[in-house]
Amino acid sequence: MTSMKVISVNVGQPTALQVGNRTKVTGIAKHAVPGRVRCEAAGLDGDRVMDRRYHGGPDQAVYVYTREDYDAWAERLGGEQAPGTFGENLLVSGLESAQVRVGDRLEVRSPGEAVVLLEVTAPRIPCGTLGAHMGDAGFVKRFAQERRPGFYTRVLAGGSLGRGDAVTYLPGDPQAPTIGELFDLVFDKAPEAARLRAALASPLAARFRSELEDMLAKLQG
Repeated sequence: MTSMKVISVNVGQPTALQVGNRTKVTGIAKHAVPGRVRCEAAGLDGDRVMDRRYHGGPDQAVYVYTREDYDAWAERLGGEQAPGTFGENLLVSGLESAQVRVGDRLEVRSPGEAVVLLEVTAPRIPCGTLGAHMGDAGFVKRFAQERRPGFYTRVLAGGSLGRGDAVTYLPGDPQAPTIGELFDLVFDKAPEAARLRAALASPLAARFRSELEDMLAKLQG
């Protein structure tokens, strides 16, 4: 078990964003919240998810990013980015997102508070909204190449979250795919059926599972 901590808890409200030639209302612009934030199966109190076709829901309730991934981006982008830049709800220290496996868990503790338990379900797949938010139409490609996607989690036990909370990383099945492997699989133009089947054996988020099932169905004709 690896000990970590919460760097920030971030929520977002609906904001208008120019994405290509259209204006989109999105909740991607997150900001760090002082004090504690309630976390339940539906996500964080005060966090608005606008595009529920691709985001939110019980299997993607909390999006987690890591300090180590931010540090790598600081080198690429020429400076440190503020927490919430990538639209994450929870920024934690102590690991790199690509190395985490589906089914691994994060146990978040604070004295006198209920333990919050999160389970890893899927990588974040970048879209045009992220590029527009970053002010760079090419950022989706850069994000894919960097291979630091962060990961979605489902909430197995709710409670409150706050900066400085202790986080314990609880590894799950060592045979489960890593977030990095799943991220690569999505961008693979010729994925192997065996890799898809192996990934589908893990406790994936429903949306991500459906995407991999579609990929497998196309391979099988």
